[in-house]
Amino acid sequence: MKILVFAGSIRKDSLNWKLARAAARRLGQAGLEVTLADLRDYPMPMYDGDIEAAGMPAEARAFRELLKQHDAFVIASPEYNGSFSALLKNAIDWTSRRLLPDERPGTVFRGKVAALLSASPGPNGGRRGLRHVTELLQMLGMEVLPVQVSISSAAEAFDKDGGLKRSEDAEALDRLAEALEERMGTTAGILR
Repeated sequence: MKILVFAGSIRKDSLNWKLARAAARRLGQAGLEVTLADLRDYPMPMYDGDIEAAGMPAEARAFRELLKQHDAFVIASPEYNGSFSALLKNAIDWTSRRLLPDERPGTVFRGKVAALLSASPGPNGGRRGLRHVTELLQMLGMEVLPVQVSISSAAEAFDKDGGLKRSEDAEALDRLAEALEERMGTTAGILR
């Protein structure tokens, strides 16, 4: 089982990028095979059917291939105005496109598992945006785990090494890792 972890933000000091790194570390400690990806490494233009007609951009193809190679995705999604980021939506829009005429749209998502996280400086931890991401991923045929992590007051949540300082936040990440581990049928059991 291979898990891809990424954030819906490319800001250098992004709280959600910190959370994605913390999640990747925690899942790796559980004995799971984890790849941490940075959308900054896959700069895609805004989705445009005219661009697609000329051929899917190389960066979109590369990220699509990365998604294809993994069984589950752990996505740390920032909340922008009660929803998720245009960056994340754009990455999903491009990678859900079909490359071959007989291929179904959303092939790289269909039948896979997603675990969602969010971090926000506000009191709700980005929960509102996760509802929208959940709906989109389910529409693409993914199973979204009901266990989600929302880190509130996240500007104070991380230590200098990128770990979660508050025990309740670390425990929430552990619960998500356990749910993912159980759903994917692994027996590493390191977190139990």
